[in-house]
Amino acid sequence: MLIASYNPKNTGDTMVVIMSQDVADQEVAIHDHVARIFNPADDTTLGYNFLQASVILPDVVKVNGRVHLSADDVAKLNAYLQTHEFPGDIQLDNEPRFVVGYVKSMTDHPRSDHLKITQTEIDGGRELQIVSGSPNMRADIKVVVAKVGAMMPDGMIIWPGELRGTESDGMICSGRELKLPNAPQVPGALILPDDFQEVGEPFDFDKAQHLFS
Repeated sequence: MLIASYNPKNTGDTMVVIMSQDVADQEVAIHDHVARIFNPADDTTLGYNFLQASVILPDVVKVNGRVHLSADDVAKLNAYLQTHEFPGDIQLDNEPRFVVGYVKSMTDHPRSDHLKITQTEIDGGRELQIVSGSPNMRADIKVVVAKVGAMMPDGMIIWPGELRGTESDGMICSGRELKLPNAPQVPGALILPDDFQEVGEPFDFDKAQHLFS
């Protein structure tokens, strides 16, 4: 997994690179203008903070939010790490994190009067169990699935977790959560038209700009 973000108003010229989910026991090593966050139990890198990001990637100053790193960007970051006594262990990840899904089935959550447990098909026919609190959730609908490793428009990162003791692997999104223009500002999954896109395709944010117009 690879998530990079750059928010100059909040963090200055710092790019945050996340490679794995946080652990309770973590440590930080700083060499010059790079901070490595790692798991001391196995020395696994959890992420990096590049404190002078524009020195390495000058075009990053044009970004405010998620940074979509290219293979060339990753190579430059790894080269910089290696010259600052860190492993060049960032790996390119082009897997789409927002995809069109199909809710195949839905059951009531045994420990909640409003949560629903869905089996939702995504890419390649693979199914995810996703717990949803959307009041309009039902079976036989197309939805937008934020897979594990997705960064939402508000900066929240989707991790695997549990809701009332039931595992949930991803999130079914609302138009509001996706920051789509004119989306209703109320809870509820975005139900896509049947002909919008095929199940498993990367969600087309550009096309979706007109869903609520």
